[in-house]
Amino acid sequence: MNQIRNRRMEPVYVKRRQRFIAVTIASLILIIGAIIYIGVATSNRTPHDYEGSGNGVVQLVEIPEGSSISELGPELEERDIVATNSAFQTAASNNPNAGSVQPGFYRLQEQMNAAAAVSALLDPDNQVDLLDIHGGATLMDVTVVGGNTRAGIYSQIAAVTCTEGSANCITAEDLQQVASTVSPAELGVPDWAIAAVEARGTDPKRLEGLIMPGQYVVDPSNDAQGILTDLITRSARHFQETDITGRADAIGLTPYELLTAASLIEREAPAGDFDKVARVILNRLAEPMQLQFDSTVNYGLSEQEVATTDEDRQTVTPWNTYAMDGLPQTPIAAVSTEALQAMENPAEGNWLYFVTIDTDGTTVFNDTFEEHEADIEQALNSGVLDSNR
Repeated sequence: MNQIRNRRMEPVYVKRRQRFIAVTIASLILIIGAIIYIGVATSNRTPHDYEGSGNGVVQLVEIPEGSSISELGPELEERDIVATNSAFQTAASNNPNAGSVQPGFYRLQEQMNAAAAVSALLDPDNQVDLLDIHGGATLMDVTVVGGNTRAGIYSQIAAVTCTEGSANCITAEDLQQVASTVSPAELGVPDWAIAAVEARGTDPKRLEGLIMPGQYVVDPSNDAQGILTDLITRSARHFQETDITGRADAIGLTPYELLTAASLIEREAPAGDFDKVARVILNRLAEPMQLQFDSTVNYGLSEQEVATTDEDRQTVTPWNTYAMDGLPQTPIAAVSTEALQAMENPAEGNWLYFVTIDTDGTTVFNDTFEEHEADIEQALNSGVLDSNR
């Protein structure tokens, strides 16, 4: 009898088990479906973003060398330049040019649409100008007789820092004050130049030649001492990496003398003649005879031109090589790698003289003073040595 009852109950048990399994499967399907729905909905949700191109309040932001535009997102959100980092990342990934952003400082506005912020970072007009120092540039402004004033390195730095969005406008006078009073070691001056720099006392030109030509990203928020220290330290590192001490030893000069001689090349030699002027310098030092370079006369004058006067050439200054033997006491300009290489690898020749003979910049090199005098006459006839005084 019990066996019959058990047989009759088996179908009921099976049906309950089947219903349980069906309910379980249905529940799992609903859960999985809900998860998928939530995921899709979340992925399609647009991150919070501002509208428009900003509220007019300019902020300076930096993209350091070696970093990408996407690394800037968290900072932009924190400074309220974009609403959210996620909106900025989305905008950056949607812009095919985002990877081409250049290192430097950029002017952005607060509360920008993320896409507008990315576009602004790709617009060169929004980038703070780089400090562009050319070979032969001087620290101080140069006034040309009867002409314009050429901005010196101090004035160039001031122009870069006094940009829209910067709260720290540094003047050329600020930089001169630091250059003339702060310890050379604190400014990053290399050991081999410290004594010569200190010997110039409080002259703001005492750092001449220690900032190499090149394009520099300058932090407009830095102070005068910080900027000069950064530039001098970077240049000193380059001098070290290119073995200026070994180069100087090879030609019988100290590193500072090599830098000084190379600065004369920058101010005297036309492009293509660096190695020839280097040879003239070394030949004259070996004689020995005075260098008598007009560039060294001009360096000590308030107004300059190619032609110098008899009075100017007779005036004793720390740089005038008409009135002193050997090299000037300091470099007279920023020195490029090319000028240093020319001193290390001068052209072969016995030249002791050279002069530019026409307005095209043609320069003639001679062994004898008689030949040199004839070329000076040609230069005078061409007008290249005419004075505007």
